[in-house]
Order: sequence, then structure tokens, then C-alpha cells
Amino acid sequence: MVDSIKILQEWIDSSDNIVFFGGAGVSTESGIPDFRSVDGLYHQEYDYPPETMLSRTFYERKPEEFYRFYRNKMLYLDAVPNEAHKKLAQLEQAGRLRAVITQNIDGLHQKAGSREVLELHGSVLRNYCSRCGRFYPVEAITESRGVPHCECGGKIKPDVVLYEEGLDQKILSKAVRYIEKADILIIGGTSLVVYPAAGLIDYYRGGKLVLINKAPTGMDYKADLLVQGSIGEIMSQIQVHGGR
Repeated sequence: MVDSIKILQEWIDSSDNIVFFGGAGVSTESGIPDFRSVDGLYHQEYDYPPETMLSRTFYERKPEEFYRFYRNKMLYLDAVPNEAHKKLAQLEQAGRLRAVITQNIDGLHQKAGSREVLELHGSVLRNYCSRCGRFYPVEAITESRGVPHCECGGKIKPDVVLYEEGLDQKILSKAVRYIEKADILIIGGTSLVVYPAAGLIDYYRGGKLVLINKAPTGMDYKADLLVQGSIGEIMSQIQVHGGR
């Protein structure tokens, strides 16, 4: 691993056009469960499977149950950024990292100081009225009971992408543009199995694709550099120097 980190450091030091694409593994070290890990949300027991309860159909048909589950299992508002979040923010501030593209909905990248964050699956920190469009902070969910409602009477919906819903095409297109132009693409904390997000790797045209993950992925063969281990631990070893 020492050699891999040394190479990664050299690549980072030579570039001012790095893009990071991350998944649930980036936030597990902040205490937020990974949906597909052994101890994750998918391996706990509920009346319905999590993918059912987090679907648009379930939200529409059983909103009370949806919000009970959502409040209990999707909101980790006390979580704080870990070393990976912090280092990525530092790389951006140093003029080396152009954007963070994330599948996470916890807002920890922004909390760490990152500014250009593309949230493919939305954010639990934003909520809106499905009738009038008015936006609400997360307190509209946490400080209410049952189904939260807007002053106009409409349901307040979390601004997160549920199963059966498509990704925001503007955000997706912007992510593609960043990846296409990137000198270095660092992918971390994701199994690269959830589409269409996982398909973003195919838009990278450079020769420095870095995969950082605790476990092997089905895309490892595409990587120019593989670093296996905790992304927080690995990123903490990277030194941040000013841009070229």
C-alpha cells in the first residue's frame, strides 16, 4: 500500500484537474451505515425491505410508514466529516480538485468545506413542498410527526432520489462534463454497482483512474492505480501542496 500511496501522491502533486467520485464508503467512517455492507441497512429487519420503503410507490401509498422509517434510519445529523471529507476539501482549496461527485445524501462534503459538490442522489438537508415547491430545512422533518405538511397543505418531500425516480439530468450532465475533462479521476468508497451513477466511470478519458475501496469491485480491471483500504486512512496520508 505504501507504494500505491506514493504514486497517488505524485499524481496529485502533478495535477490541478482532479475529480473525485465517491459512494457510501466515504461516510461509513463518520458513522453513517453503508446500505450494502455486512452491517448496513440492507441487513437489518423491517416490515418491508429498505428498497421498498425508499421507493416512490411506497412514499405515495404509505407515507406514514415511509416517514417513520426515514426519520429513524436515514437521518444522521450529528455525523461529522472524516479525514476523507476534510482532505478533499483541502485539495479543492489548494486548486487541485475541481469537483466532488457523490452518491451520498448526508451533506458531509459541504460540512468539511467542499464547495463544488454534485449530489447525484440529493440531500437530506433539503426538503420541498410537492405542491407549491417551497423549500424547507431538515427540521421540517425532524420536528414534525407523521407526514410533514407545508402551509399550503402539500406534503413536504425530502429532496432525495427515491427508487423508481430518475437522477437530476442537469447534475448528471455536469458530472459527466467534469469526468470527461479530468486529468485524474479518483473513485472511492463505492462498489460501482448502482446505475446510472456507476456508469460515470465510462466517461473518463484520461490515463490516471484511481480506485480506493476496502473490497475489490467489478471495475478494478479498469483502474490505473488500485489502493485497497479505508479511504479516510488513505487520504489522511496525502499531503496537500498548492496548485501548479
